[in-house]
Amino acid sequence: MNTICLSEFANSKLKNSLKSRGYELIEIKKTDAVYDAISAHADIYLCMLYGELVIAPNQLLLIQDNLQRNKVQFSSGTSRLGYQYPWNIRYNAAQLGNFLIHNSKYTDPQILRKAKELGLQILHVNQGYTKCNLTIVDDHAAITSDAGISTVLKNQNIDVLMISQGHVTLQGFPYGFLGGASGKIESEIIFNGNLSAHPDYEKIKEFIENRGLQITYFEDYPLEDIGSIIQW
Repeated sequence: MNTICLSEFANSKLKNSLKSRGYELIEIKKTDAVYDAISAHADIYLCMLYGELVIAPNQLLLIQDNLQRNKVQFSSGTSRLGYQYPWNIRYNAAQLGNFLIHNSKYTDPQILRKAKELGLQILHVNQGYTKCNLTIVDDHAAITSDAGISTVLKNQNIDVLMISQGHVTLQGFPYGFLGGASGKIESEIIFNGNLSAHPDYEKIKEFIENRGLQITYFEDYPLEDIGSIIQW
């Protein structure tokens, strides 16, 4: 799994760092299917379930050749995205261990079918931008700023670090989410921007390193929500 999906607008320092380590990048293309701030966000168009991507039809035609060239396993979702919430969150679900977490009222039916085939338990949360607001550390641990997500996960004995809201940029909005500014790559959590400027930096660092993982971030630009960094 040496392929990474991320926004075509991700910072060049992040892209160059990943390329220098031998990863192939599949850049998610901007569409007019959703509003501009999230229009090239991987987690708006893609959902990863046990190594298979379920991809919104709006994006699939733009990256299908690249997916096939890199031998990525994928299937097409059944829902075309709508411009505004909640019709733009169809694919913003997150797999964490044996759970699929999302506002299940709006999850793409193909994702739900795949999840049931794989034996995943579906955990409903009210936060529709679920993956945006989840940094998944491992199968039993996650970071979020959403109290509702935290409560649901803790009820399943998942270790959750609650962090303060904000401190992540998203063009056109007061703030973005840390989940959308990060991703797990092999044995590290990589952040798009300067994690050390986050007020909860020490807690985040300790939480991740206590699970035997490393952190990588880039001090010379602010944390920015780019719609997650998704490794296949």
